[in-house]
Amino acid sequence: MQPNELKQVLSHGLLSFPITDFDAQGEFDPKGYAARLEWLAPFGATALFAAGGTGEYFSLHGEEYGQIIKTAVDTCAGKVPILAGCGGPTRTAIAHAQEAERQGAKGLLLLPHYLTEASQDGLIAHVEAVCRSVKIGVVVYNRANCRLTPDSLAKLADRCPNLIGFKDGNGDIELMVSIWRKLGDRFSYLGGLPTAEVYAGAYKALGTPVYSSAVFNFVPQLAMDFYHATAADDFATTNRLIDEFFLPYLEIRNRKAGYAVSIVKAGARLVGHGAGPVRPPLTDLTAEEDAMLLDLLKKNGVL
Repeated sequence: MQPNELKQVLSHGLLSFPITDFDAQGEFDPKGYAARLEWLAPFGATALFAAGGTGEYFSLHGEEYGQIIKTAVDTCAGKVPILAGCGGPTRTAIAHAQEAERQGAKGLLLLPHYLTEASQDGLIAHVEAVCRSVKIGVVVYNRANCRLTPDSLAKLADRCPNLIGFKDGNGDIELMVSIWRKLGDRFSYLGGLPTAEVYAGAYKALGTPVYSSAVFNFVPQLAMDFYHATAADDFATTNRLIDEFFLPYLEIRNRKAGYAVSIVKAGARLVGHGAGPVRPPLTDLTAEEDAMLLDLLKKNGVL
């Protein structure tokens, strides 16, 4: 898939980031992961991102990264395009980007580098180095310590033809408007805040109707229903789902840092598609929080 083809794919529909299956010892479980993708693929997501933030990219090591991408690509061939997460130090990001391309991923999500702050020139050099290392399309994730300005993105757009997407994880409306006004249709724009459904209406009004859904991992039909209602300006449905599902869900998610991933894994387990525990430094939900989530799923007819 050429970068511009990927850009078109990412310009509509709902995206999601599958959780990564680990066994009881915390090792990658390829059979469980393949079964998960086979379950999720028919629900209609436009693309799936393997080894993304919800897939605990930050905890992966050694050969398992390539195994995860290969499992996803092989399982979803002819069903739904697979993009791969990559990030961390520049050389690590390049190594993973090239491995993902070798395994057949259609594109990349460039996650933030870790720990250190960096100037705009440094961020430009980092993104440019990753883009130049592959031929497939790249989406840059503006989040945490990777916060590119409109001018920096314009430079990257000129230098990197395969940089085709911009994902916002900051929620800075002023910055998002400035980027949209400066870059126009040069990029596909993706909403990427945790539990993006809560922001979906506002981002659609900004010209960013596409977003990634974490809850698609365990309530895929509800996630699709919400996306279609948002696209159709069906405010009765979106308001009902926000009140009855998403706001109570956020009350559980916001109890501890890192629960944006943990609660998704708990939800998958409760609906019969468990993926094992989260890896440290994340922690799993407590028994009390599990019960709260189970009650929420029952109240919304999921179970």
